[in-house]
Amino acid sequence: MKFLVASALVLVGSCSTLRHSERIDNLKESISYEDKSTVEQYLSTINADQLKTYVEEVSSDKYEGRMTGEEGHNQVCDYIRNYYKSLNIKAPESHPDYYQKVPKEALPEDINDSQNVIAYIEGSEFPDEYIYITAHSDHEGTVDGEIYSGADDNGSGTAAVFEMAEAFKMASNDGNGPKRSLVFLHVTAEEVGLHGSRYYTNNPIFPIENTISTLNIDMIGRVDERHQDNENYIYVIGADRISTELHFIIQEANSKFINLNLDYKYNEDSDPNRYFYRSDHYNFAVKDIPVVFFFNGEHEDYTKPTDTADKINYQLLEKRTKLIFATTWYLANSPVQLKREII
Repeated sequence: MKFLVASALVLVGSCSTLRHSERIDNLKESISYEDKSTVEQYLSTINADQLKTYVEEVSSDKYEGRMTGEEGHNQVCDYIRNYYKSLNIKAPESHPDYYQKVPKEALPEDINDSQNVIAYIEGSEFPDEYIYITAHSDHEGTVDGEIYSGADDNGSGTAAVFEMAEAFKMASNDGNGPKRSLVFLHVTAEEVGLHGSRYYTNNPIFPIENTISTLNIDMIGRVDERHQDNENYIYVIGADRISTELHFIIQEANSKFINLNLDYKYNEDSDPNRYFYRSDHYNFAVKDIPVVFFFNGEHEDYTKPTDTADKINYQLLEKRTKLIFATTWYLANSPVQLKREII
């Protein structure tokens, strides 16, 4: 009798495992790019030279390290705003100057009022569903007379958002605009505790419950020590925490268009670095929104004044930006909404 019970339990366990594997296989098979040539058309507009121009500008000494609430950061926010104006990418109706003020009261002591910068492209079929592409615009400022340029942290992310916004705007102008609305969100006060993104998610301009996913870009222009022998990588963090589908969409985007090595080392719950909790996607995740954090890892110039534009690997930055663009394209144009489900 004991043998029969044990056998039955093994059988039930096997069937359960089979059903899970079938669900995974079915999910993977459901993810495909029917418009591959169209995606490639706009991927080709993302290029290293333009990315370099933006990184060099954002990390310029004239912005004095972009400390939250200081004049240099205010000036770079104005540069970001003018970029979207130049492309005729709209500001939210409720915030026509592209700024969401983040008041002093929402920031650490001794930090002045600041602002998130927000632009968006309205979706053609599902305009009330939103996909966020986020990157923080602030950095460490000037310390003991030394300017902390923050070319990788996070000039690289800012440049990537610019290039993606331009590519999506081109697609929109050609009649290939996204079905869902895209929000380009440059948050402040990341370096002093994720306060800009926390303020936004607690005071959203677009209904937070209608947010489909948030793709966060924070440091994607360098190579860490682990990958000195093979720089063709990107860390992918958090994609499988709320949506298994998002995890596989990124894999499909990568295999179809880019072929980077997707490194999940820092996605482990046991990761002592706790990167999942350390950038702006986290404040969306706590609202039960599927998120992903794209990251190149720490390097010798991390949070030092030596994080300068001449050290960025622009060809690699281009590849990584293209991966994020292809992922966003799928999320924005899929006929069905991303599922908030762990399989």
